Amino acid sequence: MLMRTTKIRHTVSRLSLAVALGLGLGMGASPVMAQTATPPAVVLPDFSQIVEKTEKSVVNIRTTESIPVRPAMGGNGDPYDLFRWFFGPDFMPPGPGNGPHRGNPPSQEERVVPRGVGSGFIISADGYILTNNHVIADAKDIFVTLVDGKEYKAKVIGADERTDVALIKVEAKDLPPLTIGNPADLKKGQWVMAIGSPFGLDSTVTVGIVSAINRDTGDYLPFIQTDVAVNPGNSGGPLLNLSGEVVGVNSQIVSRSGGFMGISLAIPIDEAMNVVEQLKTHGKVTRGRIGVQITDVSEDVAKALGLKDSKGALVSNVEDGGPAAKAGIRNGDVILSFDGKEIKQMSDLPRIVGAVQPGNKVNVEVWRKGKTLTLKTEVGELTTGTAKKPEAEPTAEIDRLGLGVEPLAEADLNRLGVSSGVKVTRAGQPATQSGITEGDIILQINNHDDLDINSYQRIVKSLTAGENAALLVVRGNNAQWVLVQPTK
Repeated sequence: MLMRTTKIRHTVSRLSLAVALGLGLGMGASPVMAQTATPPAVVLPDFSQIVEKTEKSVVNIRTTESIPVRPAMGGNGDPYDLFRWFFGPDFMPPGPGNGPHRGNPPSQEERVVPRGVGSGFIISADGYILTNNHVIADAKDIFVTLVDGKEYKAKVIGADERTDVALIKVEAKDLPPLTIGNPADLKKGQWVMAIGSPFGLDSTVTVGIVSAINRDTGDYLPFIQTDVAVNPGNSGGPLLNLSGEVVGVNSQIVSRSGGFMGISLAIPIDEAMNVVEQLKTHGKVTRGRIGVQITDVSEDVAKALGLKDSKGALVSNVEDGGPAAKAGIRNGDVILSFDGKEIKQMSDLPRIVGAVQPGNKVNVEVWRKGKTLTLKTEVGELTTGTAKKPEAEPTAEIDRLGLGVEPLAEADLNRLGVSSGVKVTRAGQPATQSGITEGDIILQINNHDDLDINSYQRIVKSLTAGENAALLVVRGNNAQWVLVQPTK
């Protein structure tokens, strides 16, 4: 204990001496003080001016719906009303005259009840308001409340379920619209702000940063991902940048609890405004289509096909008689660009095609057999279709790919619009490990598409053992590149 105390005193003495020496240097800074200088403080942005500039443009939206209300028991003179309450309106008591043709069930009255609360924002001084489709879908009445408490009844101009964008309008003048920004200027880590009505709490402000750009969730929309606190009721509200410009429409949250968990998704405002213009003009959205089904291009498939990277959309099915088929696009083609716009990932293609008005003719750049081709297609109007199921076929002796094949029937050649190919009649290892089954059709191996029985056998024999061979396999109407490593 004595030694520890002594050491402390000696240390204090040395520190006192250092301070004294430092003071003796006059106006000069001591080396110790220079090394421990405090770094400059980081100044966080002040969002108060942005709130003051934009808050009056954000609105609260509440909706109502009609629900059926059954009259009180006996109110319509029917003694069996209580049974219908438990067993449903079609319940009929047994006995003569009480069968299914006894008469219609008693009529039901309707009652208007609150349905939900959301947000929106003004985009023009004459009363146009942008919000989410799911905020106003199936609503009987829509009421819009401004920050100053004024309430208006709104009418729906149009809505688009696919992008979750809706345009409504109130009869008012000189409303303060938000300034439309450019989402393309956003970068990861930039500050953004949301204003809305989470859980019905009007004009609530939350802030965060951009977490990701062009987040693909399977809905063909390039969402803006943020960590801004967005909760039920924020839907349809604006996502703002530091200039007070709207760059997105808050639309979704990724959550296991139903509340905010750090991941919020916003529709880029340019995508939303493209929809708004069509809703404003036509009351609906018309999208282009070319009649193809697509999949991702994996790195292994890209390498096997000779592509320098895995960008693009792989055509797995071409609709008979559709725009793509008429343009000469085939199963197994990789679409690299459409209408001059690069296809970086599969989900880019539906969005880019959908933005083209039906009837327009555009260039399509595709990769086929190691070459880039430019085709011209006329864009059709978006529709849906279904694929056929594969048919079972007999078996044959297997080869190095684990397959037994036979010539492709004339009906299949005509159906697929090809001049050659083989059908799998028996499947074993290694083909089955890659997912190939009996009944599949093989149209191409690597860059060889002249597949009759003889050429198929010659190509399979020439494949290098241990290296992936890319097979263009058709199942039903769907085509897919499949990688198989031939045996020795």
